[in-house]
Amino acid sequence: MREIVHIQIGQCGNQIGSKFWEVIGDEHGIDTTGSYHGDSALQLERINVYFNEAYAKKYVPRAVLVDLEPGTMDSIRSSKLGTLFQPDSFVHGNSGAGNNWAKGHYTEGAELIENVMDVVRNESESCDCLQGFQIVHSLGGGTGSGMGTLLMNKIREEYPDRIMNSFSIMPSPKVSDTVVEPYNAVLSIHQLIENTDACFCIDNEALYDICFRTLKLTTPTYGDLNHLVSLTMSGITTSLRFPGQLNADLRKLAVNMVPFPRLHFFMPGFAPLTARGSQQYRALSVSELTQQMFDARNMMAACDPRHGRYLTVACIFRGKMSTKEVDEQLLNVQTRNSSYFVEWIPNNVKVAVCDIPPRGLNMAATFIGNNTAIQELFIRVSEQFSAMFKRKAFVHWYTGEGMDISEFGEAEGNIHDLVSEYQQYQDAKAILEKHEEAEVETEPEEKEQ
Repeated sequence: MREIVHIQIGQCGNQIGSKFWEVIGDEHGIDTTGSYHGDSALQLERINVYFNEAYAKKYVPRAVLVDLEPGTMDSIRSSKLGTLFQPDSFVHGNSGAGNNWAKGHYTEGAELIENVMDVVRNESESCDCLQGFQIVHSLGGGTGSGMGTLLMNKIREEYPDRIMNSFSIMPSPKVSDTVVEPYNAVLSIHQLIENTDACFCIDNEALYDICFRTLKLTTPTYGDLNHLVSLTMSGITTSLRFPGQLNADLRKLAVNMVPFPRLHFFMPGFAPLTARGSQQYRALSVSELTQQMFDARNMMAACDPRHGRYLTVACIFRGKMSTKEVDEQLLNVQTRNSSYFVEWIPNNVKVAVCDIPPRGLNMAATFIGNNTAIQELFIRVSEQFSAMFKRKAFVHWYTGEGMDISEFGEAEGNIHDLVSEYQQYQDAKAILEKHEEAEVETEPEEKEQ
């Protein structure tokens, strides 16, 4: 058994996290009281990856729910999922982080962190063979970003050889809840570069665009956005939860997807995205799914993959379909768009096929891409950061919590480095060609001498 400990932190993390448990509970045939009512042996085969088995065949999510204020926790407790979680796994403070990264990372968060680590240790010690952690949080607020990264650092210290996965909701200017989002995001990304093995970047702007353009929802609610995120999370974790051939654990996924240790930020995508009313008019085929999932409009991060190049890609297909057809379609995509895939990583598109489709669809596909265009997201955040930081706007809120102002500069520098690393690998082909041309030109002269 290869268990994963799931941690959801902050308001956004908890809302998306509980949606995730709702979706995967449904897929494994587990109702809101934790009893199994499924119809397929496959649902229980790897149930232990995310659930602990309590007595009388009751399944309990291996989840830790953290927040610096009690509000979100109370609403989860009183929701229909409230009885599913173990009461001990709720950990909350009473003060809140007030959208301040430093409060989450240095003061309020630091006071609560030991209690959280106790619950995490408790969950990890009861595992047979722990494969790693997945953290769900947003980077715009205070708790998810500040305390979330603090928690990652602590877990890294105690479990240095376990995989650390994060589902990070990136802030975006179109959907902004707080003015200091760029500060919180840059300080968080600075930590994520060092402390995670794989980071799935999901951003609200892209989710809004999907709801608006593709799903034709004129006024998307957070519920709609969270639904999209939970579909994607359920898709990404499919190969961990059901018996399959490829990327069957977090480490394999990380090894296949991360060519250079710092470049571990992925764009997720999902297909089919159709508006609720128009599903019945479409017959889904493997080629349609493949086309949709490579489409820039299906990406959950607001960057255009056509502006960059794919270093690696993982595709997870779900439903009854022929593996041969899936392979043909993907080969087709690669040959037609070969200029968008780096040629110095051969076979950089990996496929997994799982028989069990998500609820309500007969087939679906999830996409995970490591594309150099993700730098657009970092550039966007760091430009907003610089605009405020050069006037030192709002900085006193952070230094007031005992944070050193030099940390802002360090974080900004680290993101600029990350962007130039992505750029360097995007241009790698051009550089290679120049070298080759230069070598060809110098050869004849040598012969004449």
